[in-house]
Amino acid sequence: MTRATWRGLPARRHEVGWEPGLVVPAADGSPLITDHYFPSGRGEFPTLLVRSPYGRGLPWSAQYGLLFAEQGFHVVVQSCRGTGGSGGTFDLWRNEVADGRATVAWLRGQPWFNGTLGTVGPSYLGYVQWALALDPPPELKAMVVQVGLHDPYALFYAEGVLCLENVLAVGVGMTYQHRGMASFLKATLRLHRRLREITTAQPLRGAYASALGSEPPWLDDVMAHPDAKDAYWRGASLAEAAERLRVPTALIAGWHDVLLDQTFEQYDRLRQAGCETALLVGPWTHTSALQQGWPEVFRESLAWLRAHLGADASGLRPTPVRVHVGGGDEWRDLEDWPPAAAATSWYPIAGGHLTQEAPTDSALVTAFRYDPAAPTPSLGGPLLSRTAGARDNGALEDRDDVLTFTGPPLTEPVDVLGPVSARLSISTDTGYADVFTRLCDVDPQGRSVNICDGLGRLQTAGQEPSRVTVPMSSTAHRFRAGHRIRWQISGGAHPRYARNPGTGESPVTATTLTPVRIALHADSALVLPKTP
Repeated sequence: MTRATWRGLPARRHEVGWEPGLVVPAADGSPLITDHYFPSGRGEFPTLLVRSPYGRGLPWSAQYGLLFAEQGFHVVVQSCRGTGGSGGTFDLWRNEVADGRATVAWLRGQPWFNGTLGTVGPSYLGYVQWALALDPPPELKAMVVQVGLHDPYALFYAEGVLCLENVLAVGVGMTYQHRGMASFLKATLRLHRRLREITTAQPLRGAYASALGSEPPWLDDVMAHPDAKDAYWRGASLAEAAERLRVPTALIAGWHDVLLDQTFEQYDRLRQAGCETALLVGPWTHTSALQQGWPEVFRESLAWLRAHLGADASGLRPTPVRVHVGGGDEWRDLEDWPPAAAATSWYPIAGGHLTQEAPTDSALVTAFRYDPAAPTPSLGGPLLSRTAGARDNGALEDRDDVLTFTGPPLTEPVDVLGPVSARLSISTDTGYADVFTRLCDVDPQGRSVNICDGLGRLQTAGQEPSRVTVPMSSTAHRFRAGHRIRWQISGGAHPRYARNPGTGESPVTATTLTPVRIALHADSALVLPKTP
């Protein structure tokens, strides 16, 4: 069934055996339930460790247990504590370091373990890899982090603003996915039906409990601690693991993945540490990387693991970086990321136009009214839901609370590879606002498609504009000749982000909503890395 789903997978090398329900003692003795997949027949094979809070059934059993064992690996698929039948209580990050080490200690006692270990997996399965890499055991010879997490705070907050829809999606996933696909799908549909009710509740805090069926003990704590420096988040980020790592590590991401920026941060740290690393970024969301993108992701992962666990480097790419370039629909091999590029600025002018002629003052360009009681909706982009990715923004841009500034038709293609940002000069009448900013590609027929985006929070005083730089993630995109570059600006993207109440109160506890007039000034700029 797996091979029928994905064409082009490597041919099977081995029949596969299975030992389900093994009990591995955690750091505190709690039983961690573990399945062992292995190549049938004689010979020594390296081991892959896959630790997951999402259960050990589909898709993990097929995509990781079976497919990798067929290629000549022992595969250990383990349920994190408090999930999938394992003992103890699940916590988002506080047990993974110790439990990973305890599992490696158990592996050392297995007669089939030959002392060569790799790790592989996506999302939170990447987080547990970084947990092991904080103090890597000598047996660890390779890692493959696919659309992987290292900083929970950065998943839940962007520039201090609650990523509301992602928080709820993670709550459902962590609560139900390890109980089986039927339970998970039922909970996901229930959340979808009640999403508007939950995300517009006043106060927001606690409104999700009934829709989730049961309240994850960590979810309220996440919503109650918006400050990254709060003691609650101490130890959550595993960024330091990459700063001194010497274990060869492959990184895989998608341009519309919620963890894309974390992947680039991992890559930067590994490169600065002198660690051997490779980067693959495809035209995927967080989930489609493991669906439509799986053949490419699997081949990349398998080649890396064979090279560093089995001394077979024949499948490795010739360059460290490979990215898919949108617009041109092509793959490009690069020596590093981001490639050398000259920053180019585009400025908003009256009439909804973009120009490369720098302004001479900070005059008012235009203004709009953002009403948190009828918030600007989110559309596409890096989400955990099925609505993620590139979307036609036409209906969104027709709204009165969305500004668009569009450049002239391009006479030749423009390649944008690297980080995108916006320098915003904003004044308001209430003093409190969020600003959502998005880069779009407009084709000759007028269809506007989102490329990348970001959100910033600002506080203003009086009529003087405040200035804020908003990171808009990164992209690899070709604007074709005849297309136009568009800059989209609004006061939010709900429910992707919790709406700003306009009063200075926390969005989580606010019970009063105040509309705000947001004025854009001429010394604002969309900054693009124009690549030769």
